[in-house]
Amino acid sequence: MEFGSFGGQFLPDQILKAVKKVEEAYLKYKDDADFKQAYLDYLKDYVGRPSLLYEAKRTSGYFGGARLFFKREDLNHTGAHKINNVIGQALLAKRMGMKKLIAETGAGQHGVATATVAALLGMECEIHMGYVDVLKQSLNVYRMEMLGAKVVAVHEGLKTLKEAVDSALVAWANELDTSFYLIGSAVGPHPYPTMVRDFQKVIGEEIKTQLKIAEQCLPDYVIACVGGGSNAIGAFYDFIKDESVKLIGVEAAGLGLETKKHAATMTLGEVGVIHGMKTYVLKDEDGEISEVYSISAGLDYPGVGPEHSHLKATNRVRYESITDQEAIDAFMLTSKLEGIIPAIESAHALAYAYKLIPTLPKDQIVVVNLSGRGDKDVKQVARYLGHTLVD
Repeated sequence: MEFGSFGGQFLPDQILKAVKKVEEAYLKYKDDADFKQAYLDYLKDYVGRPSLLYEAKRTSGYFGGARLFFKREDLNHTGAHKINNVIGQALLAKRMGMKKLIAETGAGQHGVATATVAALLGMECEIHMGYVDVLKQSLNVYRMEMLGAKVVAVHEGLKTLKEAVDSALVAWANELDTSFYLIGSAVGPHPYPTMVRDFQKVIGEEIKTQLKIAEQCLPDYVIACVGGGSNAIGAFYDFIKDESVKLIGVEAAGLGLETKKHAATMTLGEVGVIHGMKTYVLKDEDGEISEVYSISAGLDYPGVGPEHSHLKATNRVRYESITDQEAIDAFMLTSKLEGIIPAIESAHALAYAYKLIPTLPKDQIVVVNLSGRGDKDVKQVARYLGHTLVD
């Protein structure tokens, strides 16, 4: 196990051999000076890092209480944090001699980032996406196709992120010698959760540096949404040893925790195995992986990254949940107060922050990781609010 009693490699032999090759390559290159420099150069010159740390003064004033800052991952090229990880894994795949990237996506941002970097590096690209998510995120599907990717709509099961992962794994098993499975979140068998964390930890590192320069202090709170958990672990990791910094992950309560229409894995889940890892999962009455729901295509996953499970088990991170309605309210309020349209995923973290900051002293600092922009969600929010948009 990699994270206390969580993590591991629970895989059939064929896939395990391929994962072991990824592990060997990552151990070889992760501290290689040329590899690290190439990664950092792309983050600076292509992604546009460091992303801004912005004080949301109008929102702070609206609620009173603590000062609120947004970590602007929405300003990255492709509009989310996902590209930080994709560049790292794609550079690794190139060094392994692979010709093709295979990936899953929920909200589509990881798919767009993967298709973007495949185009950048001259690689083939195949993206698996649940059909329900294809319908929710049709704009992102077309963006992937414009970038040269093949998008595979998955019609099995609930037709969402879990099924997309299953489908991508099957596709990878048929092309192990020439393709690389590029996981988008901090989930899956070792070394993927560690690898994704290492490529996303730049978020928290930048928050720490930027706040020390601007305010000569650490934040009091760092808040991020959690589905699989890559943006959250990226924001949290550099603060784990700083016990004065409270870390809060926010997952999807959907239509309510009292219903079966939610994806609140940390709140209501139990330990199990999913997609090659031991972690918290949502199970039904028969002990099988349960159906999940969220208005957010990026949060409707019945598991969570194993490092998050460890952080929950050790009480280092607190995990809360936010309903669809609360997220939509935060989505709209942020747009109107700050002129920033957040991703629905990020709006879950914002909604919790909007509950928290009025209860805190005015000298405290709350940082919310704004993991993505909401252009992709405008049609869905409009439908939710009863508006019809004409193409």
